[in-house]
Amino acid sequence: MSERPVDVTIDDFRDPVFSPEIMEIHASVGPMADALVWEPAALMDQACAETGLDDFGAQGFTEPLALLVAEFSDPATGLSPMGLVSQHTLLVTLLKNRLRVQDELHRHPGINDRRIDRPIVIAGLPRTGTTHLHNLVAADPALRSLPYWESLEPVLAPAERPGDGEADPRRARCEQALWFVNESAPYFKRMHEMTVDHVHEEIQLLAMDFSTMLFESIIPLPRYRDWFKATDQTPSYRYLAQVLKVLQHLRGGERWVLKSPQHLEQFGPLMTAFPDATVVVTHRDPVAVTASMATMVAYAARTNLARPDPEAIGAYWAARVEDLLAACARDRELLPAGQSMDVRFDDFMTDDVAMVERVYGLADQPFTEATREAMITYMAEHPRGRHGRVAQDLGVLGLDEAERTSALGFYSQRFLASE
Repeated sequence: MSERPVDVTIDDFRDPVFSPEIMEIHASVGPMADALVWEPAALMDQACAETGLDDFGAQGFTEPLALLVAEFSDPATGLSPMGLVSQHTLLVTLLKNRLRVQDELHRHPGINDRRIDRPIVIAGLPRTGTTHLHNLVAADPALRSLPYWESLEPVLAPAERPGDGEADPRRARCEQALWFVNESAPYFKRMHEMTVDHVHEEIQLLAMDFSTMLFESIIPLPRYRDWFKATDQTPSYRYLAQVLKVLQHLRGGERWVLKSPQHLEQFGPLMTAFPDATVVVTHRDPVAVTASMATMVAYAARTNLARPDPEAIGAYWAARVEDLLAACARDRELLPAGQSMDVRFDDFMTDDVAMVERVYGLADQPFTEATREAMITYMAEHPRGRHGRVAQDLGVLGLDEAERTSALGFYSQRFLASE
């Protein structure tokens, strides 16, 4: 077995260094960025023209779409030409995905009669064990998960759907997108590896309702954030359930495993949309988690911001992490005792498979020898930390460890204090 790469320290947050090939791509998109039309109606018209469809379903998404359009296009937001092109493309793609989901529902009205039966939902911040837990459970062939390629394009146009033995074109498009990410931000895989078949969060599906923290993870969006925090997200979680039904119709699956940090402040909407869900809430030192999450977002910002500001991003995500943990502490009792459990990171790492077996017991999901073997095989093929790690420095992010420890003490006392 090869040795793990040495840890690295990122020293180009503010002035990212790109390869000549990536610099050439950035330089080439300037005229495209200048020609973009930033109006919700224009984006919707483009999506309709590119799909030949015109029914977006319920219109509640138009309010957050308008907010995103306004904030992305505002020069004060600081998007680079590449960022402008990328986010414009993202919004159009999400609208096209929404049109195709609605078209599938029209073609097969029985989809709405399907059930999303007892999903297993993982709620926790990055670096609290969520990704490892998600990957282990998703390794179980008895459960349905969301691969990255499917999350980006949930429904193919009928004309593109492959026949028996033919390749799905979504995989190649996903591979190309990941090439750009990995070339632009080569250390990102050390923090959160992404592959075509990587099991992904459902925030990409929630984004089709334009109501998700996905957009905030791209760049700081204070106006959109304020709207999101002040708005009941129950309709969007119900929309998520509908999209999952469409995916079950298209590719099968009976019981889902889901995961997202944003669920920490959405326990009410989550349980309304999935009343029989089993929810696993993961916990770890919140200061270390803040440093990790802010570092990851600050590094990824190079693909979209003209002048990334690690201190501004650090302040934004320190506040958002505090929001999420405060909501978790406030709303934890909204999760039924018989359908939820708290998992500390250290306990999980002591014996990860045994902890998964506990989760299965709570969820009433059979944990067979084949299940165990699937998880052991996954870990052997995907050793943790194989790409190396990135050093964390709160100071680079403009954050003070003592201040964050004090500010997040309520959470540590509630969920991490020794019993």
